[in-house]
Amino acid sequence: MQKDTIHAFCLKLRGTTHDYKEEWQADRYHIGGKMFAMMGGDATRKPIITLKCEPSRAEELRETYEGIIPGYYMNKTHWNSIYMDANIPEGLLENLIQHSYDLVFAKLTKKAQLSASHSNNSEFL
Repeated sequence: MQKDTIHAFCLKLRGTTHDYKEEWQADRYHIGGKMFAMMGGDATRKPIITLKCEPSRAEELRETYEGIIPGYYMNKTHWNSIYMDANIPEGLLENLIQHSYDLVFAKLTKKAQLSASHSNNSEFL
């Protein structure tokens, strides 16, 4: 999946905001002020996307797909990084982005959930 396709998919998720962290050279996607996805590169600048994941599912995905690794510069239990050129089934990446979004959304306060679910998506540059 291409970077602009991922960017567009993330921004379709209700209440998502986007920013670019210059120091990390990474695009970040948030819901209710909490990050659920980050696109950037690994130490060699190979493109990756990092997503929150339920721990047992994260481990299973790492064992199944060579292109899915423990979260790069993130908590290895709760985050996976996926190489953009990884050979994974079509639709899996979108499913994992949605899973990450849902996990983060579920941890927001009820007030933040209500606010996020009623807000229009906006992009910050």
